[in-house]
Amino acid sequence: MTTPVLKPPPIGALRRRVVLEALDASPDGSGGTLGTWSPITALWASLHPRHGGEVFDGGHVEGSVVFDIWIRPRADIAPGHRLRLNQRIFNIRAVLRLDEVVNRMRLICEERNL
Repeated sequence: MTTPVLKPPPIGALRRRVVLEALDASPDGSGGTLGTWSPITALWASLHPRHGGEVFDGGHVEGSVVFDIWIRPRADIAPGHRLRLNQRIFNIRAVLRLDEVVNRMRLICEERNL
């Protein structure tokens, strides 16, 4: 089964201001690490929910929604980064780089909520 190729939204549809964040890990002194999320930059984005479901994590059930988030192309985005929209967090799971003609990049992100 193949996934249909989604057409990028027009550039004017990138109307949501999101913040790209990266995890900064530092030693905690006990052999582990502490992580804090640091902002990299603000981006214009277009959010499109694809599907949702439930995830059993840490003894409780969370809702999970997968989004296609479209932005202008950047070289510094990778899975493991996240996007923040106010209090909402979108964990980047995959980065799909399209050709230069399209001038948009598709991020597959997951938002979890209790």
